[in-house]
Amino acid sequence: MQATNEKSFDFGDFSLILNFTRFEITKEEIAAIKLAIEKTLAAHHIKNTELSFTMVDPSEIKRLNRDFRNIDRVTDVLSFPIDDQMLGDIVVCKKRLTKQAKAYGNSYLRELSYLTVHSVLHLMGYDHMEKRDKQLMRKMEKEIIKNLEGK
Repeated sequence: MQATNEKSFDFGDFSLILNFTRFEITKEEIAAIKLAIEKTLAAHHIKNTELSFTMVDPSEIKRLNRDFRNIDRVTDVLSFPIDDQMLGDIVVCKKRLTKQAKAYGNSYLRELSYLTVHSVLHLMGYDHMEKRDKQLMRKMEKEIIKNLEGK
């Protein structure tokens, strides 16, 4: 993996380790990530856990996708569950995130929030491989995003 910078935050109900490569992470990005994690954990009454969040470039996420999922292509986000104490690792491709935000008509921060919610749900065991599971996961995503947006 590329050399990273790391920042740790204790937000009370959870701790967050932010890793970034090749680019700085802004205060606005940190706030969006924090709020998305906070709302997703709160919706499931999860406290006292830790997560890591890493922003990478397309070549790094492609390598991780290939090495861990045997899928040799760039993706937007990967989730690596660990356990209850350390919920897991979230890896987001910043370039893919930016492209998706434009394609879906979302702001960059809204798409970052969505991918964070999506990934935390994966860390908690949600999946979208089967139709019923996908419906349940999408329902949870919509509820949490609605809560994030104050609707």
